[in-house]
Amino acid sequence: MRKEYDFSKGKRGAIIPSEGKTSITLYLDDEILATFQERAETAGLGYQTLINEALKAYLKNSSEQSLTGKVRSPIL
Repeated sequence: MRKEYDFSKGKRGAIIPSEGKTSITLYLDDEILATFQERAETAGLGYQTLINEALKAYLKNSSEQSLTGKVRSPIL
């Protein structure tokens, strides 16, 4: 160990994560998760990457109105 450390460029608090991805907790049906895991293994990808790509494709091919109509109507 050094006798002294230079903290002049140090910052307090948690490290700010880089932009681009956010870690979340998401509950999925067991069969949905198993299917993504199987397909990801076949494709040589991570299952989380495959889920992310599937969500991107869905959003790209769906209009905002149809998305909110499908998601909110069963809840209300």
